[in-house]
Formats: sequence, structure tokens, C-alpha cells
Amino acid sequence: MSGTDTVLGAPVERREGREKVTGTARYAAEHDAPGRAQAWPVPAAVARGRVTGVDAAAALALPGVLAVLTHENAPRLGQPEDPVLAVLQDARVPHRGWFVGLVVAETLEAARAGAAAVRITYEVEDHDVTLTASHPEAYVPESANGGFPAVTGHGDPDGAFASSGTRVDVEYRVPPLHNHPMEPHSSTARWDDDRLTVHSSSQGTSAVRAELARMFELPEDRITVLAEHVGGGFGSKGTPRPDVVLAAMAARVTGRPVTVALPRRLLAAVVGHRAPTLHRLRLGADSEGRFTSVVHEVTTYTSRVKEFVEQAAVPARVMYASPALRTLHRVARLDVPTPSWMRAPGECPGMYALESAVDELATEIGLDPVELRIRNEPETEPDSGKPFSSRNLVECLREGARRFGWEGRDPRPGSRADGPLLIGTGVAAATYPVLVSPCAARALALPDGGFRVRVNATDIGTGARTVCAQIAADALGVPLDRVRIDIADSDIGLAPMAGGSSGTASWGWAVHEACVRLTGRLAGHTGPLPDEGVAADADTSGTADADSPFARHAFGAHFAEVTVDTVTGEVRVTRLLGVFAAGRILNARTARSQFIGGMTMGLGMALTEHSTMDPAFGDFTASDLASYHVPAHADVAALEAHWVDEDDTRLNPMGSKGIGEIGIVGSAAAVGNAVHHATGIRFRELPLTPDRVLTGLLAHEHPAGMLGA
Repeated sequence: MSGTDTVLGAPVERREGREKVTGTARYAAEHDAPGRAQAWPVPAAVARGRVTGVDAAAALALPGVLAVLTHENAPRLGQPEDPVLAVLQDARVPHRGWFVGLVVAETLEAARAGAAAVRITYEVEDHDVTLTASHPEAYVPESANGGFPAVTGHGDPDGAFASSGTRVDVEYRVPPLHNHPMEPHSSTARWDDDRLTVHSSSQGTSAVRAELARMFELPEDRITVLAEHVGGGFGSKGTPRPDVVLAAMAARVTGRPVTVALPRRLLAAVVGHRAPTLHRLRLGADSEGRFTSVVHEVTTYTSRVKEFVEQAAVPARVMYASPALRTLHRVARLDVPTPSWMRAPGECPGMYALESAVDELATEIGLDPVELRIRNEPETEPDSGKPFSSRNLVECLREGARRFGWEGRDPRPGSRADGPLLIGTGVAAATYPVLVSPCAARALALPDGGFRVRVNATDIGTGARTVCAQIAADALGVPLDRVRIDIADSDIGLAPMAGGSSGTASWGWAVHEACVRLTGRLAGHTGPLPDEGVAADADTSGTADADSPFARHAFGAHFAEVTVDTVTGEVRVTRLLGVFAAGRILNARTARSQFIGGMTMGLGMALTEHSTMDPAFGDFTASDLASYHVPAHADVAALEAHWVDEDDTRLNPMGSKGIGEIGIVGSAAAVGNAVHHATGIRFRELPLTPDRVLTGLLAHEHPAGMLGA
């Protein structure tokens, strides 16, 4: 890019793209060093209990095995902020798969063989891993994930619902879901006297360093955490995971660099997952299709290790105008692995249920589902009463309908067919909050005419280093090729993780501010630059995290076309279109990638992805990509992402909103609503697998044999 007039928003190619496609980009497990050892965890084989004995003799006798660490001999560590990281510290087993040992060896093969040879005995306790809406131990927590109140409301939702002209009272179920990034969680740790260096597959190095400092009782300036390349995370790498603690622990014990690369089959139990959510929605409307009551109640589970509550009822506080509203979360502590963040936590399952119920209400009223949403557009945020900084959901719906060819759609379910294939179309809205955190950055002008920008951003495949460079070039008023950028190094300074669709806004704000300050310094500088250059620093603490008088959200609309095979029950998505209002788009190429990636993930949620908790063994039955089915290219025939221009000055200096998660929000509902339009059957439990759909079709064809859908 030779100029600066279009640098921000231009479809610039990823800076690290060549490294990745040629195999020279190094990930956390690929940082070799002389004497590096490999380690393999030993997972607990019971669902609840205590370790009563460890026999490591057979493992230690194997060639190449260096050490076997268990709670009996592992170093005692400080108390972590996240209890999930307190591995090998005591004999307790809070759930199946909890790490009870670690084998360190010369090679990965020897470590794996050693882990298989360790014999653990247990005192087994009764366990409970089954979530039900009426679970006797379910309670209302003080807050849900993100600090959201567990309960909010206004008006008289029960009375308003009872007197509504049209009502729907429905329940939806979303199963456990797994993040499964392409690169499993890995860390390589090395001690140099009392200094620790870690390469970690993490979405944020600052958080990893802080937790390691706490646990190994070191000043943070003696720890360096690097995450130069990260092969995806989808939230599961948003907090430190046991691999980084085990690697640092093993490296300290053996005196050698150690790599811990978690096997994919172990991920489900130790790196978080999307907890199942059970939804009850009660929507009431008047004769004109305006909401009179909205009630969204969610029941989910958490582990006995720590409380994590999926905030799935929160979107109902944002979406539609209603004089009466109640949202509520309930959670049960079970003997399950600790759930955690997965792309768009809360909004993703919550909007699936809400937007499906809205579609049901539209059918009951006999009103077009696009029009129903438009009629219930709020003037201010329903829950807080704050004005929106910008809200272009209606424009997304109308533009999406135009591009999709929604006009002229026959609203009657089952009205289109092509031989054995039933054809249907569906729509759903999307929302995601604008989040931003404090960050530090430095901009340096060099004597050779170039610029170097340092910010502790993490690029998990989103193109963060490219977009940060574009922001810098725009603020400096220089061509993009004059800007070099350093990221993913905890020594650079404070930075939030890549998560919550907040990374670019947070890092970019600091980069912009540092570059603007540098421009000011350079304007007053005369003569050649000194050899060390001229620098300017920025720290957005107190500004980026200041309270806003505005409700700030991104919005969008999804449109889907499906075919349903009446012989096999197979659902195919033939078209999926999304239109989004997400502030200023900073890179058209990487933005489109994020939108369609999220939409595809939502398609997987709708049709293929689910995990089952075995009640007898207390374990997830889908533990790898052979049993946990993610969508492939062949699963979508046509996928489109578009956006509407927004000029929102109440966000950050770039005017941007996060885009990493909104693509998954609502897309599963659009697919589900399209399946209903094709078949006339409302499936209220995901995913819509052939067996579930075929059962519903047969029951619909022969009502006397109704088995339930």
C-alpha cells in the first residue's frame, strides 16, 4: 500500500501469511532448545473421589522417562486466582479427566508410554453429572459470567403474559459444545536460574504471566510469556490452562526446557467448554405484533472447582422493546469439568433460543418474521434505558432481506419441495456487546524513516498484527510498509487478551494514541533523528475502561436457506447470508474472514456439533474430531457476509466494534427457523442431526406414532 488514504479499511493481506503457508511460523510446542524434554499428563479415571495410591515404578523403568510428578512429589505452588490451575497440589479428583500426574521424558513417545504405565488407585465417591431444569441443587447465583446480574426485570411480565393476545411458552435445549482450536493447548517452559521464559498457546500473555507469578511466587518482571503464533482458541485459551503450569513445574523439577502439548482427546476435560443450557421463553404480543411481555429463564451447570455461569439470558435485555421483561439464570454445581468461554459466551446460546422463540411468535401471529423484529425495535436499551451509541439492526434486516430475495417468500411451512427435498428459509437477528480494556503501547520513529510499534496484542488467526499496523500507519500518516510491529510478548506491557471481541478496540486505541503522540513529538523535532529513535508511549487506563453513558453493541441479521431430505433426514444449508453493523470495518479482508468463520461455526452448532455427558462414567463421549463433528467446506454451498457502514464516534478513536463473535450469534437460529419453514416441525433441541430430524418427520407424517421432536 503506497499511500495512507485507504490504509484503514483496506483489504490488506495478513503480514504473517507467508510464514504460515510455508511452515516457518513457530507455535508454542515448536520452540526447541538443547535438552528439551516432553511431558504427557495422566488424567483421572474416576468421576469423583480421591487418589489413594500412586505406583510409578513401571513408568520410571521405561527408557527415556525422566520423572513422574503427582500430588505426592510435585512442587507446592501458590494459590492461583483460577482454581482450575491448582494441578498436582492435593489428592482430590473433582471430575473425570482432572490431571493427577505428569510424566516427563526425553521424547514425546516415551512420555506417552510412561503416562500409560502409571498406576493410580482411587477412593471413589458418588457423582452427579446430569443437568435437568428441575435439578434440586440448582440455585440463582449472584452474577453470571462477565459480572452480569443473574436476574433483571421491569414491569409485570407474568401478568402481561397472561393477558397477551398471542403467547408462546417454549423450551429450548443447547448441548455441551467444545472449542477444538486447530492447535491444541501447548506450552514450552525454560528456567534460567530464577527467570522463567514460556512460549504458550494463549490468547493473552499478560494474564498468563500474572498467574505464573502468583503460583511460582516470582515478581512479574522475572517472567516472559510469548505467544507469537496461536492456532485458534475460540475462548478456550482466553485464560491460562494447566499446560502452562505443568510445563513450568516440570522444567523446574528437571532443570531442562519442557514442552507440554495436550492431546486433543484430553481437551474436553481441562480447557473449558460451553456448558449446556436449558431455556424457557415466554413471549406475549398484542394484535399488531408488539411485545407485551418477554421472559427468558436459563438453567445451566458449573463444576465443583469454581463457578462459571453462561450468561445466556443477557441478550433478551438488549434486543426488543417490551413494557414487561424478566431474565433469570439458575446454575447447578455438578461433578463435571469446569465450563468456560466459547465464542460468544451467553449471546450464542441465548440468541439461538430467543430468536427461535421470536420466529415461533411470528408464526402464531401470522406476521413476517422480519417485520416482527422491526416492529419491536427499541428506542433505548430495554434493560438499562441507556441510549444506543448506534443501532442499525433494522438496516441489517432490510439489507439482508433485499440481498437474500426474502420478498415474495411463501410463509407457509412445507410450501416448497424438489422431489424428496423440502426447502425452507429462515431469519434471525444477532447482537454482541462492545467491550474494551486498558492497554499500553509504544511507537518509535527510526532514523531510517521507518516506524516500530510495540503492543502486547495476540494474533490467534484473526489478523491482529496486520490491523494494528494499519491503525498505526493511519495515525502516523505514513504508508503501511514503513510500519513494523511487535506483538505477543508480555515484556512489552499491559494488554488484554484476544477475546470478547475486544482485542482490536483495546490494542488499537493504545496504538492510535501512541502514534498520535509520536506525531506531535516529531512535529517539534528538528534535525536528524538520534540512533535510538524518538518514542512515545500510551496507556489507556482510565479512558478505555471509563463508564459510557451509551449502550454499545454490534448488531446483525442472518438469512438461511436449507433443504431437508425426507428420506434420510439430512439437512443441508444451501445459502447462508449475514449482514452486520459493527462500526468502522478496519480491514475488509480479515473482517469477512471473521464474519464467515463465525457463521460457519454457528452452522456447526445447528447441524453437527454436540457433546454428550455419559451419566455412568461422568465423561464426555465426544473427545476428538472423529466423534465431535465440525462443519467442512462441503457443508455450505454459498456463504456471504456483508456489512452496513456505521459512523459511531462514541466507541474508540477508530470507530470500530468487535467482529470476532457476532458471526456465530443467531446463525444457528436462522438455520433452525429455515428447517421449520421447510418441514412445519419445530425442533427445539440442537443439533438437527439426521436421526432427530427423520424421527420428527416420521412422527409428523404419522401423528399417532408421535415420538416427540
